[in-house]
Amino acid sequence: MISRNKKLILFILAIFGGVAIVYAQTNGIIKYEIGISAGVFVYQGDLTPSRLGSYRTMKPGFGIFGSKILNNALALRGNFSIGNLKGDESKYTKPDFRQQRNFNFRSPLIELTAQLVWNPLSTNYSDKGFSPYAFGGGGFSLLKVKRDWSKLNTEYFGATSSTITGLATDQQTTPPRLIPVVPMGVGIRYNFSSKFSAFAESSYRLTFTDYLDGFSKAANPDLQDHYLSHIVGIIYRIGKKNTMDCPVVRH
Repeated sequence: MISRNKKLILFILAIFGGVAIVYAQTNGIIKYEIGISAGVFVYQGDLTPSRLGSYRTMKPGFGIFGSKILNNALALRGNFSIGNLKGDESKYTKPDFRQQRNFNFRSPLIELTAQLVWNPLSTNYSDKGFSPYAFGGGGFSLLKVKRDWSKLNTEYFGATSSTITGLATDQQTTPPRLIPVVPMGVGIRYNFSSKFSAFAESSYRLTFTDYLDGFSKAANPDLQDHYLSHIVGIIYRIGKKNTMDCPVVRH
C-alpha cells in the first residue's frame, strides 16, 4: 500500500514538474508589442493618371498599434491611423483633359484595422537581425470628403459629354463617411534587442467605393478608388525575456 502511494506521489510530482518546466519555458516569453509610426498616405483613383497613385499630392499620416505574438511566425495586430488624402488633376499635364477638368478633393482620414502578420523566417522571438513580413486584414476608415469642380472648363467638354452629365449625377450623390477597407502589404523590421525594433512597410487598401474622391460618373465609373501608405516606425516589446534560459516551446 505504501509502495503504491509512493508511486502515486512520484507520478503526481512528475506531472507538476513537467507543467512547471513548460510554464517556465513559456511564461517568460514576450508576447505583446506596441509601436508608433509616421509616413505618407497616397490617393489612387480617377484624379490621377498614375497606376501607382498620386505621389504629387501625398499627405502625412501617423499611427499607433499593438500586436499579440501568436507563435514564431504569426502575430495579430491592431492599427489606428490618422492622416489625409488628396487628389488634384491640375498637377498633371497629360492627358490634356486633366488641365481642363481640374477636379480635386481632400479628406481627413481615420482608420482602424486588424491584421494578421506573417513572418516567413519564423523569427518572431529573435533579439537581433532583419525580419521581412507580409500582412493582410480588414477594418474601416472614416472620411470627410470635400470635392471641388469649380475650375471645370465646361466649354472644353460640351454640355452633352459624360463629364458634364456625370457631374450632375455625382452632385446628387453624397460621398461616403465610413467605408470598409482591406489593407495588405509587406514590410521589414530590424530587432536591435529583445525590447526595441524599427520597421518600414508599405500597405495597399482596397476600399470598394468609387466615391473616395467624390467623383465617379464624371470621371471613370468603371474603376474603384483606393489608397496606399508608406510608413516607418518603432516597436517596443512588453514583458520579460525568458529568464530561465530554457528553449522556447512553440505550439
